Amino acid sequence: MISAKKINGMRVVTADAFTVGEVDGLEVDQKTWNVTHLDIELSDESLRELGFKKPLLGAIRICLPVSHINKFGDVITLKSDLAHLKGLDACKKSK
Repeated sequence: MISAKKINGMRVVTADAFTVGEVDGLEVDQKTWNVTHLDIELSDESLRELGFKKPLLGAIRICLPVSHINKFGDVITLKSDLAHLKGLDACKKSK
């Protein structure tokens, strides 16, 4: 079992080794207590590749469904490449 403290700050990479960003929180289904999404703070390069406009202050976070995750290790590796993340929405929570 991995704690939320250990997940926060972990680097997230695609199957082809592109760094998407870092974990900055998670979403939990309050009925089942299962983690459903990871909030990923996007790197500057990911912002450009995914078509987001870089904010003047702060960062853009996407809500990544846990079904996209291939494995946990020193980094979180996804099952697919960056192109498969283009349809994901920015997280709505405020920091």
